[in-house]
Amino acid sequence: MSELPKTFDPAEIESRWYGHWETQGLFAPERPGADPWTLVNPPPNVTGSLHIGHALDNTLQDILVRHARLKGKDARWVVGTDHAGIATQMVVERQLNAQQQKRTDFTREEFVAKVWEWKEESGGEITQQLRRLGCSMDWANERFTMDEGFSKAVLKVFVELHKQGLLYRDKRLVNWDPGLGTAISDLEVETKDVKGSFWHLKYPLADGSGFIEVATTRPETMLADMAVAVNASDERYTALVGKQVRLPITGRLIPIVTDDHADPELGSGAVKITPGHDFNDFEVGRRAGIEARDMLNMLDAKARITQTSDGLIPEALLGLDRFEARKLVVARLKEEGFLIPHVDKDGEEHDAEPRTIATPFGDRSGDVIEPWLTDQWYVDAATLAKPAIEAVRSGATKIVPKSWEKTYFDWMENIQPWCVSRQLWWGHRIPAWFAEDGNIYVAESEAEAQAQAGEGVALTQDSDVLDTWFSSALWPFATMGWPDADVKAAGRYPNDVLISGFDILFFWDARMMMQGLHFLKEVPFKTLYLHGLVRAADGQKMSKSKGNVVNPLGLIDKYGADALRFFMAAMESQGRDIKMDERRIEGYRNFATKLWNAARFCQSNGIAASTTLEPPAAELAVNRWIIAETVATVQALDLALADLRFDEAANTIYQFTWSRFCDWYLELIKPVIQADGAPATGAAADETRAVAGWVLDQILVLLHPFMPFITEELWSKLGVRDHEIIVAHWPMADARSLDPAAAQEVDWLIRLVSEIRAARTELNVPPGARLPIFVRDASGDTVGRLSRQQAALARLARVDQAAGEVPAGGSLQIVVDEATFVVPLGDVVDIAAEKARLAKAIAAAEKERDGLAGRLNNPSFVERAKPEAVEKARADHAEKAAEAERLSAALARLG
Repeated sequence: MSELPKTFDPAEIESRWYGHWETQGLFAPERPGADPWTLVNPPPNVTGSLHIGHALDNTLQDILVRHARLKGKDARWVVGTDHAGIATQMVVERQLNAQQQKRTDFTREEFVAKVWEWKEESGGEITQQLRRLGCSMDWANERFTMDEGFSKAVLKVFVELHKQGLLYRDKRLVNWDPGLGTAISDLEVETKDVKGSFWHLKYPLADGSGFIEVATTRPETMLADMAVAVNASDERYTALVGKQVRLPITGRLIPIVTDDHADPELGSGAVKITPGHDFNDFEVGRRAGIEARDMLNMLDAKARITQTSDGLIPEALLGLDRFEARKLVVARLKEEGFLIPHVDKDGEEHDAEPRTIATPFGDRSGDVIEPWLTDQWYVDAATLAKPAIEAVRSGATKIVPKSWEKTYFDWMENIQPWCVSRQLWWGHRIPAWFAEDGNIYVAESEAEAQAQAGEGVALTQDSDVLDTWFSSALWPFATMGWPDADVKAAGRYPNDVLISGFDILFFWDARMMMQGLHFLKEVPFKTLYLHGLVRAADGQKMSKSKGNVVNPLGLIDKYGADALRFFMAAMESQGRDIKMDERRIEGYRNFATKLWNAARFCQSNGIAASTTLEPPAAELAVNRWIIAETVATVQALDLALADLRFDEAANTIYQFTWSRFCDWYLELIKPVIQADGAPATGAAADETRAVAGWVLDQILVLLHPFMPFITEELWSKLGVRDHEIIVAHWPMADARSLDPAAAQEVDWLIRLVSEIRAARTELNVPPGARLPIFVRDASGDTVGRLSRQQAALARLARVDQAAGEVPAGGSLQIVVDEATFVVPLGDVVDIAAEKARLAKAIAAAEKERDGLAGRLNNPSFVERAKPEAVEKARADHAEKAAEAERLSAALARLG
């Protein structure tokens, strides 16, 4: 046994033990014949660094994988990073820009080589940070979404989906990010409310008989208008349907068509239709018989004005940025009399009506997104979604919390074609080759594509790459060696559980469901657990712009990884976000310190590592009680973890360790293991040391998934072991060890001591004063307990049992079960003065309580005050009510 240092130093322990675990292969120990248990980590971007959301997500995963390992499973936590197409290309391009270079100065191959160089030198920083958090990942088999084996799986999936008609090329509108020069998914678009304008325009009828009024927030798009839509039920326009208008500026003739998209109750009831630059208009155009290939495009990849196929846009507008063009278009419409002025409430005229407009922005570039008509590759997501929907309905995959099922179904049942092509150089290049005659050949290699096309046919590979989420959707099985390995036969698929933030339910989780079910005919994971966000202390979402982002590595430096991990687990309540609270993290660091000091106490009193998995034989009630409490804790912890109730699990082991073991058990056994300042001897002392060592071992194992570092250090220091705690045995919840009689006796003792201590504190009894205690109306059981627990009462409550008549004078009375305990106060307390003090304190507490109740009963305060002010008032009211009740009880004890 190595003596523990007086001070608990997390930093020294963490670095030493993590290196030991990893070098010894303890994250994936050889366990032939053991049941496989698999969890895949959501692959962080190779460009990423650990943020507080990662800390939560990975803490929860590590708790489960360490628990499974302790349960004897062949547990594997698959780890790797995502190539992060857009993010990584942005990082490398910024580096080139700093050197006065740009991507297009290089060939594609040269640029991609530079990205690989960056990855080797700087990528993967987050993997080192995950180690600091204590994540017990299978680093020996770390994967990367662009590694050779994974890339093979990606190409196979693309080609197979194309063969099956589930992946195709189409001309459709996409969310185009002009800053990045690529299409992005709906999920990568952030919609923000922006102050803008609403312009009303006159479109003259071609026959000169009048005009039709339309309105728009993007007047520049009228350069590519192809129709005006009205509702067939709108009698105002019945006579105009089928006629044409002549567009201002371009002079283009466009028809007036009917479509339900036009709402007679909104504005003029007529809507300008720009099918090449608006998602709703695209559908209207198709219903009007306009093919996608014929839709007009007025923008280039940088959102600058370009000539439409009919050549009608004036030369002066070509090449202008869309927002510059907007100003000129409005000015020209006004000049030519086609702008209808907005009249405000004061009768003043303005060019446009001010509006707050929901505007789409790229989540990475920050640029306004432009609907743009391009040829892209699409996955038939609606077909793939059907089995994924049924899998959740049937329970093949269980979503926890269940409340997320509705969101899942709503999105999956209305899913749109998934655009999987991106206009980047970094990523999985699309395995499609174009011939000069327009034919496309899809194959896993250029040689196969050439064989399809025939000898001598010149082929050019598609320059686009695949959406990063396309490859990461294969993570649960491609990381296991698919398609070369039979991952189902190996027992690694389906994975046992997936832990994910709810914010990537559609980005990643649902797409894994679709691809896994399609290619392996089985769900990718049996349970999907969705956790919330970690928010700032005031409940706001963390963001750099608000300056409220918390660095988890800084918290680890300050409090240790164990404290941060325990905070994350303790605060993770199903269906709720977590509010950051550094004081709680400090409190859990104090919890670790308390455990450390408890272990030091055990060491100094001859309590060492247990030599048995089974609890030692015990005769003393206090030992039988703590064994039963330990077993009950194992049972509660097993249930909580099975239900993925991390907060309940953390609270269970916290309360048992702090309250039952440290505060009570160690205090209760002091009279047994200590004698006049020296170690006690004898059968009772030996039994107690054996039980205490066994219980401490169980605590360390139960706590290990939450606090791996301190538990491993204490495990190693408390005795000679033949294995580390990371591969120890999870305690068995043997109901035979439950002991109702012992539990009743010790619980009675704890209640009695607690009542006496509380009364002494309330009545200002000097801490060192020893007082007699008399008992009335005691049953035979209580008399027996008093006799057996005489030493404990004397030590913990500083009372000595007395017999006979209670001396005259003031005394306090305590009722526990059927018995009344009387403690004469003699000259220790001035009874009259104490009664007066308590009465005054009660009046003050009640006054504050009632004042707060009045505020809370006032609807004006509750409705108008800030929510945090109302919440504080409620908390203060509860505190004052409890204080008044507690003081009243103290006064009542004085008779």
